[in-house]
Amino acid sequence: MRVPMSWLRELVTLPPSTTTAQVAETLTRAGLQVERIENIGGEVSGPVVVGKVLEFAAESHKNGKTIRWCHVDVGEQDPRGIVCGADNFAPGDYVVVALPGAVLPGGFEISARKTYGHVSDGMICAVDELGIGKDHSGILILPETIGGEPPALGADAMDVLMVRDEVLEVDVTPDIGYALSMRGVARELAQGLGVDFVDPYLPNAPAWGVEGYPVRIDSDKCVNFVAISLTGLDSKASSPLWMSSRLSAAGMRPISLGVDITNYVMLESGQPLHAYDAGKLSGPIVVRTAEPGEKLETLDGVTRDLDPEDLLITDDSGPIGLAGVMGGATTELSDGTTDIVLEAAHFDPVTIGRSFRRHKLLSEASMRFARGVDPAVPLAAARMAARLMDELGGAEIREEITMVGSIPAMPGCRIRADLPARILGAPISEEQVIEVFRASGIKVSGDKDEVTGEWLSLRPPTWRSDLVDPYDYVEEVGRKIGLGVVRPELPRPLMGRGYTFEQSSRAAVLDAVAGAGFVELITLPFISGEELDKLGCEANDPRRAVVRLANPLADTQPFMRTTLLPGLFVALARNTSRSNDDVFVFECGSVFLANDKPGSLMPDVSRRPRPDEIAAVTGNLPDQPRMLAGVMAGEWLPAGWQGPAQRADWRHAVHLVLVAADALGVELGRRNAQRAPWHPGRCAELFVTTREGDVVVGHAGELHPKVAKAFGLPARACATEINLDALIALAPRGGQVSSISPFPMTKEDVAVVVDQDVTASSVQQALVDGAGELLESIRLFDVYIGDQVEQGRKSLAFALGFRAPDRTLKAAEASAARDAAVAMAAERCGAVLRA
Repeated sequence: MRVPMSWLRELVTLPPSTTTAQVAETLTRAGLQVERIENIGGEVSGPVVVGKVLEFAAESHKNGKTIRWCHVDVGEQDPRGIVCGADNFAPGDYVVVALPGAVLPGGFEISARKTYGHVSDGMICAVDELGIGKDHSGILILPETIGGEPPALGADAMDVLMVRDEVLEVDVTPDIGYALSMRGVARELAQGLGVDFVDPYLPNAPAWGVEGYPVRIDSDKCVNFVAISLTGLDSKASSPLWMSSRLSAAGMRPISLGVDITNYVMLESGQPLHAYDAGKLSGPIVVRTAEPGEKLETLDGVTRDLDPEDLLITDDSGPIGLAGVMGGATTELSDGTTDIVLEAAHFDPVTIGRSFRRHKLLSEASMRFARGVDPAVPLAAARMAARLMDELGGAEIREEITMVGSIPAMPGCRIRADLPARILGAPISEEQVIEVFRASGIKVSGDKDEVTGEWLSLRPPTWRSDLVDPYDYVEEVGRKIGLGVVRPELPRPLMGRGYTFEQSSRAAVLDAVAGAGFVELITLPFISGEELDKLGCEANDPRRAVVRLANPLADTQPFMRTTLLPGLFVALARNTSRSNDDVFVFECGSVFLANDKPGSLMPDVSRRPRPDEIAAVTGNLPDQPRMLAGVMAGEWLPAGWQGPAQRADWRHAVHLVLVAADALGVELGRRNAQRAPWHPGRCAELFVTTREGDVVVGHAGELHPKVAKAFGLPARACATEINLDALIALAPRGGQVSSISPFPMTKEDVAVVVDQDVTASSVQQALVDGAGELLESIRLFDVYIGDQVEQGRKSLAFALGFRAPDRTLKAAEASAARDAAVAMAAERCGAVLRA
C-alpha cells in the first residue's frame, strides 16, 4: 500500500519535527513494514513552470514524423518557441513547460537546442517525464481553473500540481487488513507516537431501514447494505488537482469525478464503494447468490460464467455486479451520468476471496473485502463520498437513505491481566496492558479475583475482527509495546535419545548428495493438472491421484504435488534462461497422494482437540511419502588441461541415487524400464532385492524430448526420483561389524552367455546368491555382443573375489563357490558358461 505523507499528516497531528523516516520506523515497529520511501517530484529541479499554448503549426518531415512548432506563453514578455511531438493539446490549453536549466528525473537536463529546423526553447512535459506517474500517452493538460482562477503563467508547476510529496510503500500483511487504509495507518501511527487521532469515519448510524432506493438482501453473505441517491451531478466536472494528485501518489489512476471520489474514500476509509447510474437501474437492488447458467459482463468488458457460490448485486434485469469484486457494464457511470445510486456494503470475506480468485479479478476493492472491512463504516463512507460529489460535482443528496442489515456484535473475551507478561516473558505491568488495549479501541472492564488477581473483559472495535481469543490480545500487546522488551531465553532441552534412525538416515543422505556436488533446493509443494500432462502421466498413473486444495494460493496450481520433478524442472528452466547452463540440483520433500479415506476433518478450534479427534484427523490424511529427486544439465566437469568437458548424462542421474544408497549401506539393483517422464530405453528402474523379492524405490535416466520441450529444458537433460522413506526402511539398522580378514583373496573370473534382454544386474544377483558367504566382491568388467556369441545373445564377464575370515582358501573351495554361482545364474537367468 502506498501512503502519501501529505495525506497522513492531515489525519494525524504530528509534531513539526517528525520526519518521514521516523514515521516509517514507527509503522515498521507496529508491524506495518515500510519497504521504501519514494520522493515524488524530488528529482525535478530548476524552472518547470505553467505555460499556455498560444498557437502551433503542424509540420511533416522526411523521417515520417509530424511535429508541432508551438508558441507558448510562460509569463514572460515574449512567448517561447517549442517543438513538441505530441498531438493531444489545442491552442488555449494550459501545460507544464520545462525551461532551459531545468533537470527532470533521470538527470535529463533541458537546454535550448536546434531540432527539426527550429530552436526549441524548452519542453512541454508529459506525466511520466515529470516523474509523477506512468502515463506517457501525451502531454499533461492542466485544468482551465484552479481554485476558481486560471493557473498563473510562469508559476512553479510542481507547486500548482501539488505533487511534491513523500510516499511510504507499506507491506500490509493479510493478518492486519484493518490497516489497509489511510484511516488504519493513521490510527496505528498515532498510537505508536502517542498522539491524538480523530477518526473521520466514526459510526453514526440512525435507525436502519429502507427509505431511499429499494434494496433487499437475500443472502447471509451480505451483512449490511447502504444506498444513497444523488441527482444533478455535473457530468463535465473534473476531479480537483489535490484529489488527482493523491490518487496518483497512492497508485491509482484518476478516471472521472464520480469514480475518483469512490476510490478516494475507499483509500481513506478502507471501505470499497460502487456508484451505479440510476437511470440504468431496473427495479430494486437485490443481493443474492448466482443461479445456474447466469452470466455477467464486468466493467473490463469480459462476459463471465457465474458460479453458484458467487455473491451478486442484481436488479430486475439480472446481475449488475459481482459483489465486492467488480461492477457490471450495464450500470456503469458514463460521460452523461447525472443521477447516481451510491453503494457501500459489507460482504463475507471468504466469499469475496473465493470469487476474485475464481474469476482472476484481484482489485483494490476485492483485496480489502477478502482481508476484512470494518462492518460499521459503510454509512460513514457513503456519506463522505456523497458530500464530496455535492461539493465538487454539484450533486444534490436525497435525504432518504437505505440501510439494510445490521452491524454485527463483536465477540467478547476474558483474560488475566498478567497473561501478556507471562506469555511474552517481559516485565509488562497491568496498567501498560490496559493502556495498549484502550489505545487500540478495545473496550476494557475488569474485576478483581482474590486468588488469581485482575481479570479483564475485552470487546474489540468493529474494525478488529482479528481479535478473537486471549492470545490474539497477547500478540496485540507485544506488537504495540515492541518485541524489543522480550528477553531472549533459550528453552531448556529435555533429556532424550537423540535423532531417530529415520532422522539420522535422512541427514546422512542429504549430506552425501550435497557432498557429491549437487545443490539442494526447496520448491513450493503445489502442482497443476497441466504439469502432469507435460510429464506424460497416463490416466491410471498413481501420480494422477491428486489432493485438491480448498483455497489454493494460485488457481494455476490447485493441487498438492504428487512428484517433486515439476518444481525442479521450473528451477532448471529458470537457471538456464539466465545463462546458468550447468545445473545439478536436488530436493527432498513430501508428496501427497490421494487415497480412499473420507478426507480432512475440522475439529472445534475453541478448545484443545481430544486424542480421538487428533487420531481421526491424522488418520484421514493423504499418503505423504518423502521423496528425493534431482535434475541435471550442462557440464559436470568443464573442459581444461585434463581433457574435454564431461557433460551430464544418465550416469549422473544414477550416481545421485547410488550416493544416497551408499550413505545408508543399501545395495541398489538397476534394470531397464519405461516410465514417464523418462526416455524409453534410457530409463533405469532402481530396486533393492529382499527375501520377499525386488522392491522398486525409484527411477533415473534421460528425460523424454517431448517433456524437455514442454518444460523449456535443455535437450537430453536428466532426472531421478526415488522414494526416500522406502529406501530408509530397507536400510540395515546396525549390528556386528565383521573383522577384516588377514588372509589373501582368491580371484576367479567367470563369463556367461545370456539372452540380450536379461539384465546384467539380475545375473550379478544370481551369482552373489549362488556363491555364498565366501564371496567378498563382484564386478562386471565386460559386455560383449558379436560374432563369437549367438545372435540375440550377449556375454557378461564378472570378476569374483573369494576370501575366508579364518584361513587361506584352497583352490578347490574357490572353484566350488564359483561353480555354485554359475549354477544359480543358469537356473535363474538361463546363463551358459562361455567357453
